[in-house]
Amino acid sequence: MPEHPTGASERCAVQAGLRGDPMLGTAFPASRLLLVEQPGPWGRAGLLDSRFDRAVAHRLIGGLSRAGVRVLAIRRPGRTGAGSPRRWALVDCREDRERMIWGQFDDDADLLQLDVMSILQSGLAGSQVDSEPLYAVCAHGTHDVCCAIRGRPVAAALERVRPGRVWECSHVGGDRFAANVLVLPSGMLYGRVVAPSAEALVHAVDRGGVLDQHIRGRVGFPPDVQAAMTMAYREQPQLDVLDVRFVARAQLSPHSSVVQLRVRRDLMEVEVRAEKAGSQWITCQATEPAQVTVFEPGVLRPAGRAGIGPAEVG
Repeated sequence: MPEHPTGASERCAVQAGLRGDPMLGTAFPASRLLLVEQPGPWGRAGLLDSRFDRAVAHRLIGGLSRAGVRVLAIRRPGRTGAGSPRRWALVDCREDRERMIWGQFDDDADLLQLDVMSILQSGLAGSQVDSEPLYAVCAHGTHDVCCAIRGRPVAAALERVRPGRVWECSHVGGDRFAANVLVLPSGMLYGRVVAPSAEALVHAVDRGGVLDQHIRGRVGFPPDVQAAMTMAYREQPQLDVLDVRFVARAQLSPHSSVVQLRVRRDLMEVEVRAEKAGSQWITCQATEPAQVTVFEPGVLRPAGRAGIGPAEVG
């Protein structure tokens, strides 16, 4: 069994990079988000462990998690003080519904009055609908030091390229892949982003495409579907994000599935294998080693298998 990391050179992101830990299929499953502006420090639990009213945060996160909505704390890059009013955003990353709806709040409890599902469906009078790319960079250092060390320089670099379109955010998972950048409203999650690649990421997003070497996956889809989608982007680099659409999936065995995609006008499929990786320390905060599942997509090929029925992913 490996020893627990003790020094800076053994932090989880360093070790994961040296091991070459695969990133595909590691975006979180929620396809809808509530972003809550909360300047100042965050503890390990993010919004729950900040200057935001803790009781309100418990009610807000508990209620929305049951509805499949993930709550992220956000703040502007750099050291910013508390200000009023603060902003909130509801983000829908589902296919053909990608958008953000922004509003403002003065009191933490105001957020409990949001009819989240109604707003996502129909909007809200006085709110701002936004579909321009936004960059949420995990800089949640109290959750994992790698996120702060690697995330903050990337947030600053992105802010220089796209001023006003960048936020630091709380934990998005995959600390060992820091710096993690979530592009909204598409829901594309990137890992191992470094400050010098900020401009390349922005240019890819601006043209509607992806930076394939950094893709972890697209939020809201099962891990094997994310891996299959990424293979399509890698094999056809000219594709836009919205050129690849999920159609169906079928489980072939406990360790493999076939995923059907619409790639522009063509119906394609990718077989994806799932395997357990060796036991590793996967976060700096871990108290013991853990095993994770890694997803290995095969080649993109024309669909030809029978028996794959339609499936919904929400």
